[in-house]
Amino acid sequence: MSFYRSPNSRRRYAAPRPRSLWHRLADYGLAAIILGLLILLAARLDRVETRSTQGAAIINDGDSITLGTERIRMRGIDAPEYTQTCRRNGADYPCGTLARQSLVRLIAGRPVTCSGWQKDRYGRLLGDCKAGDTNLNRAQVEAGWAVAYGDFEREEAAARAAKAGIWAGTFDMPKDWRASHHGQVVERKHGTLASIGDAVREIFRFW
Repeated sequence: MSFYRSPNSRRRYAAPRPRSLWHRLADYGLAAIILGLLILLAARLDRVETRSTQGAAIINDGDSITLGTERIRMRGIDAPEYTQTCRRNGADYPCGTLARQSLVRLIAGRPVTCSGWQKDRYGRLLGDCKAGDTNLNRAQVEAGWAVAYGDFEREEAAARAAKAGIWAGTFDMPKDWRASHHGQVVERKHGTLASIGDAVREIFRFW
């Protein structure tokens, strides 16, 4: 038995040439740049440090509370304003008042813990809040007394399908109601993706 070896086989399986000095220097330089960026990033992570506050809650409306001296806007949701009305069965009703009452029931007098690091335009902490094991942000959307505002879209879809809370009738989106009644500029949504974007901007703000 004989095997035919192509004249080019030796060339095809030859060991690769060693990288040139310039290529190796470029690799070392790129590694040094990446390492430097990681060091700078670690040095600035304190700019996005999460704050946590807890205590007895004063319920202001369906998506904002006060814990001690800390005013908190619940992140990722938007509830009807306290004086807002909605419409159901051909009549107006105080949906803003009912949204606040829903949050009162969810808290049920228990201590509340909120954590977050962003602030809204009014200086309020954008917080994820819990009373015991109850995630208040999620529960307000599930109950139909707040709409998704950057987060909790699946919970909103379920509440809408069940005609829970404000979904039992018709209503203006809270952001639209604020704009038409108080002339407020529509605030941007503050869900998970917005939080990531804010963190990146905060880290690189002074670079």
